[in-house]
Amino acid sequence: MITHIDVKNFKSLKNVSTNIKRINVLMGLNGMGKSSFIQTLLLLMQSDKLEERVIDLNGLLVQIGQGRDALYQFAEEDYIFIGLTFSQQQEYLWKFSYEKDKDKLKAMSGFTKAQMKIFRDNTKRFQYISAERIGPKDLYDSSSIVVADKKQIGLLGEYAAYFINMFGGEYIVNERLRHPKAISEKLLAHINAWLGEISPGVSLNTKYVLDVNKVILDYQFDFGNSKTSSFRPKNVGFGISYVLPIVLALLTAEENKIIVIENPESHIHPRGQAELGKLISLASSTKAQLFIETHSDHILNGIRVAVKENLVDKQNVNILYFDKVTTDREQYSRVKSIQVDKNGTLNEYPNNFLDEWSNQLSKLV
Repeated sequence: MITHIDVKNFKSLKNVSTNIKRINVLMGLNGMGKSSFIQTLLLLMQSDKLEERVIDLNGLLVQIGQGRDALYQFAEEDYIFIGLTFSQQQEYLWKFSYEKDKDKLKAMSGFTKAQMKIFRDNTKRFQYISAERIGPKDLYDSSSIVVADKKQIGLLGEYAAYFINMFGGEYIVNERLRHPKAISEKLLAHINAWLGEISPGVSLNTKYVLDVNKVILDYQFDFGNSKTSSFRPKNVGFGISYVLPIVLALLTAEENKIIVIENPESHIHPRGQAELGKLISLASSTKAQLFIETHSDHILNGIRVAVKENLVDKQNVNILYFDKVTTDREQYSRVKSIQVDKNGTLNEYPNNFLDEWSNQLSKLV
């Protein structure tokens, strides 16, 4: 598990040093540096040129551009630094040179082949789901390499349907993640049960079409003691399609797996967002590590309630609040760690954190 991250001179992150826990909730207004913080991890994950000792700025997980897009605008020195500490007391301090027209960062110190091998071993179980996810489709892609071999569902969630088709009837969900209304311990049963918290009575079915190597997915709803007819994803709205890969990623959480999710609340009703917060909390109890970038106070409150209900230890919850510091010489991101007590109460409420409800309500009174 990652326990500490240091970043210097990367995009808006002039000098960030913060502890990391099982659940890391990144919050703050738009453009405050949350995505940049996550991108430091994604850059390391997508870079595999160990012999050359370089980081690829553009790859499968993230596309930064060129060196000029990566370096902090007001940097006093032309280098980018990333430091990671793991729970085994392994510490990696990597310094990269800057070339404004290049799409790679060359290592100045550290980042050896031996270090990267250990880093890969510590992070080989990894799932990233971006804010831009796959929407409702008639046919979903399949990939035996991504799904069967790597146990991934794609950064857009594009292979979620194929994953469910392949493993939904055989994968046994960790008992800590099981929904009390699920009809079995299998993955598909728990996907349907958790989706039911977002859209009551919904259940999904998948069918692999060999001729085109695609998967058909459809939804049904409870209707008395039976089910409705099947509905195509395009006819049930974006919410269920957008949340499906999130639920799947959380239900397949396991020890030492790193799960990075951007905006899990997209297209989801507030009640469903709170339930996702609960599921995120339960996923961390498998000893997975989660990085959740969100603008939803409902996601956060779902996690806070989970703390109060003893579903997750308060020591495992880390809220990272991002804002900007502006002086007459520079502007950079600042990260503040907010702690949760056993009752779900936060130790600090910075400006623009959870106060918009009160701001708007005061205008209506």
